[in-house]
Amino acid sequence: MTLAPENGGTARGFESEGESSPEKLLTPVLSAFWDEDKSWTLDVYQRHEGYEGLRKALTMSPDDVIAYVKDSGLRGRGGAGFPTGMKWQFIPQGDGKPHYLVVNADESEPGTCKDIPLLFANPHSLIEGIIIACYAIRSSHAFIYLRGEVVPVLRRLHSAVREAHAAGYLGKNILGSGLDLELTVHAGAGAYICGEETALLDSLEGRRGQPRLRPPFPAVAGLYACPTVVNNVESIASVPAILNRGKEWFRSMGSEKSPGFTLYSLSGHVASPGQYEAPLGITLRQLLDMSGGMRPGHHLKFWTPGGSSTPMFTDEHLDVPLDYEGVGAAGSMLGTKALQCFDETTCVVRAVTRWTEFYAHESCGKCTPCREGTYWLVQLLRDIEAGKGTMADLDKLADIADNINGKSFCALGDGAASPIFSSLKYFRAEYEEHITGRGCPFDPAKTTAWADKPAEVNA
Repeated sequence: MTLAPENGGTARGFESEGESSPEKLLTPVLSAFWDEDKSWTLDVYQRHEGYEGLRKALTMSPDDVIAYVKDSGLRGRGGAGFPTGMKWQFIPQGDGKPHYLVVNADESEPGTCKDIPLLFANPHSLIEGIIIACYAIRSSHAFIYLRGEVVPVLRRLHSAVREAHAAGYLGKNILGSGLDLELTVHAGAGAYICGEETALLDSLEGRRGQPRLRPPFPAVAGLYACPTVVNNVESIASVPAILNRGKEWFRSMGSEKSPGFTLYSLSGHVASPGQYEAPLGITLRQLLDMSGGMRPGHHLKFWTPGGSSTPMFTDEHLDVPLDYEGVGAAGSMLGTKALQCFDETTCVVRAVTRWTEFYAHESCGKCTPCREGTYWLVQLLRDIEAGKGTMADLDKLADIADNINGKSFCALGDGAASPIFSSLKYFRAEYEEHITGRGCPFDPAKTTAWADKPAEVNA
């Protein structure tokens, strides 16, 4: 579900308390026509100014396009928030090597669910952005690395690529500009580690997906040892609107250091889960207000600002601005804006155990801290959840997480450690209750304070 009013973008300062309708906080751009019949087709996309951004880009020099995107302040929407234009600028020119653009569509982290619906409903926004990006970095071949399980999205992407070819947007001499571009859609085999950009490149080359040692970075030696830009789906799909409507328009939304619009994925124990496209800097309280809040009779206990790999927040953080600086200052990361909301019926230990089991399963095994550390975290957490743990296990959990965090080959280890650190920080008492009470206090078979006071809990 997407809430998308018809009145376009909203200027900075959207948090005004005088706003009469919460929906006016939204800024539908990528999601503006998701609910239209056959929104994924070229005809519908062109009715909404599709490929106009490309036409404007082709009147500029490649270096000017890079500078324009850089000046817009667009930051990567895949997690780290690195400036998109700056990443394009790192590609060396005049080196005599082919240049490649690789779009990371291997969306697979628990809670993250924005790229797949975007590709399903509006694939041409990505294709247009790819063409603009390839023109800017002087690339003649681009790749979309898609998670292979999402077959319906794969089919729509193939269909959209065929439409773009037939209309002259792909292939030889695009729109008479002299630009030649081929676009390959590649379906991965379902490995979370391939979301890491260098593991993705190895997989794309036909090898086992494992992170590479850096340097060299992909901008110097990426796909086939050539200069490569790896961007997230939403990052590239946002480029056409910036070129078409202007960098000043883009900067009128969001905050100074985190400008623009983005997709917030609201999920969990909420009344109306879905994709909410809003300016960076909106708060979870505002998103919950416009979506009907938590499910009836329950209240927020904890939530993640950017998927399971980001440190969790509690109801004390409802008013944290959801931009890169605001979330970082509060002790977490914005990540992919996957807002998983859990109410008071959720056992924190159980949730963290399930997340950690995921990371242990998806570890590629290349480095010892992650391979061994995630395994032992799971063993400890399972014992604690089952009431077999000791108080010493809590310090051991923190110690193992500390030996993984910042010491693994890629960010998977950091992601596995984040829920451990943050849950012990905010909910250590719940871990202790599992140990002293010999099991989960949320077990319906047990008589606990939670079971004894349903009216208080559900107030």
